[in-house]
Amino acid sequence: MSEGVERHLEVTRTARYCVLGEELRTPAEVWFVLHGYGQLARRFLRRFEPVADGSRIIVAPEALSRFYASSDPGRHGPTSVVGATWMTREDRLTEIDDYVRYLDRVAARTLDVLTRAPHVTVLGFSQGVATAARWSVRGSIRPARLVLWGDFLPPDLDLARAAERWATVDVVAVRGSRDGVVRAGERARSEETAARAAGVKLRYVAYDGGHEVYPAALEALTGGHASGGPPSGDSSSGGPRWTWWPFEAAGMEWCGRGNVR
Repeated sequence: MSEGVERHLEVTRTARYCVLGEELRTPAEVWFVLHGYGQLARRFLRRFEPVADGSRIIVAPEALSRFYASSDPGRHGPTSVVGATWMTREDRLTEIDDYVRYLDRVAARTLDVLTRAPHVTVLGFSQGVATAARWSVRGSIRPARLVLWGDFLPPDLDLARAAERWATVDVVAVRGSRDGVVRAGERARSEETAARAAGVKLRYVAYDGGHEVYPAALEALTGGHASGGPPSGDSSSGGPRWTWWPFEAAGMEWCGRGNVR
């Protein structure tokens, strides 16, 4: 008997996303915020309520694959925790293509109804970092700022293409001092070296905290934009630019460590 042949078929399905400030028609800013592994859009969006001040629309698309995230024994029920993931290692290239097209549609639906062009931020947290990076390189979105919070660039990212697409983008890598996912080490040094060699300009900011999204850090991001530009670190040595956010962060939300990028 011959082996089975794998085929692919495009289907129509319904995706879910959540919005703060949807009633605004002339916002100064629009943020697209991409959650981490095991999170859902509505829960993730709550982290951004402190910066939903009437000047920005905040859109949280939800990853297309949901699963029961709890490890409780027995059958899943009404109290079982549900999370979502942007992709797995299975058929990963198809899943990447699917979410890039999906995010393009979310962005078009959000931006096309506005009466003036806003300052656009794409923010990815944890697993959402790889998603945000790939979307901004492969999709139709043209953000003014790309925030990569709590993970490294995906290893399969075309850095030459990224350098071209991000030439006028403020690319901000946000790192917590106690975040075990992005702790300093060979992985961090390799990312900095490869990005610099490809001409990708990363601006690093750090805060005192772990693998979480913190209101004070979000407010620092809004402050940098509102003051007319990003804060600048010391880049005189030719190395990566670092800015320190000197506040103690309090934990807000769990994000699973089973990260597939």
